[in-house]
Amino acid sequence: MEWRSVNFDWNRARAFLVTAEEGSLTAAARALGLTQPTLSRQVEALEAELSLVLFERIGRGLVLTPAGLELLEHVRGMGEAATRLSIAASGQSQSLDGPICITASEAYSAFLLPPIIARLRKAHPGLEVEIVASNASSDLRRREADIAIRNVASTQQELIARKIRDDKAYMYASRSYLDTLGPLQSLDDLRVADFLGFASTDVLMKALNAVGVGVTRRNFPVICDNHLVQWEFVKNGAGIGLITEDIGDAEPLVRRVMPSMAPFIVPMWLVAHRELNTSARMRTVFDFLALELSRRRG
Repeated sequence: MEWRSVNFDWNRARAFLVTAEEGSLTAAARALGLTQPTLSRQVEALEAELSLVLFERIGRGLVLTPAGLELLEHVRGMGEAATRLSIAASGQSQSLDGPICITASEAYSAFLLPPIIARLRKAHPGLEVEIVASNASSDLRRREADIAIRNVASTQQELIARKIRDDKAYMYASRSYLDTLGPLQSLDDLRVADFLGFASTDVLMKALNAVGVGVTRRNFPVICDNHLVQWEFVKNGAGIGLITEDIGDAEPLVRRVMPSMAPFIVPMWLVAHRELNTSARMRTVFDFLALELSRRRG
């Protein structure tokens, strides 16, 4: 290989790649943990090194130039190679001490993980645990997290997945809100009810309609993508919300709506990158979570 032909700094190439993928200097700086001026200087330095203009400013945004578009795929390949190198090196580590990143939904992160992580840290005090509480799926292949708790099985070959259990979700509402609906004799009585939904209510709406609760978008007067905020609205009488039974049944401010109704089944999967099977830290945390999560709260 002709090493003298490599005439740029990888950190600057990474700055270009993340800026292109995030779409702005502000978002890219946040993703890399840098200040915006520092990131901007790295991108400008790369342009100077390559004697190319990589971005054009359009309003407040950035648009790749033709030269930038042509280079992007090459730099993206470099980024994937760097990620694989990091994973391989991490997988060789047999130390139980050090960082581990776990991602889970907002509800799981807030209600299921705290006691589990407390026990994990008690058993292994050298662990440094980061929790990414998000309803969006983190990309484990790019090490956005090490372990994920998900509600869908993974089909990606680079990942390993273990089915933990099937959760049961029910409809819940405050006593005060249920009083406004009057006696609920059948699912038809819920056609006039208000439900708490997400920005895209189609999935929830189809699930409700599939079991005989006839709802339309008009039944979702309040929407919020944050499940924890949604749950607070439910507790305060804003409408009906869905949540798993171990969380809903533990909340004294709500009760199940139509208790005899069959539950919505929510599978729980534990997912990690297959190359991290060689990491003692990863295996220890993965197995600990699998055991703890298989035990239902009661």
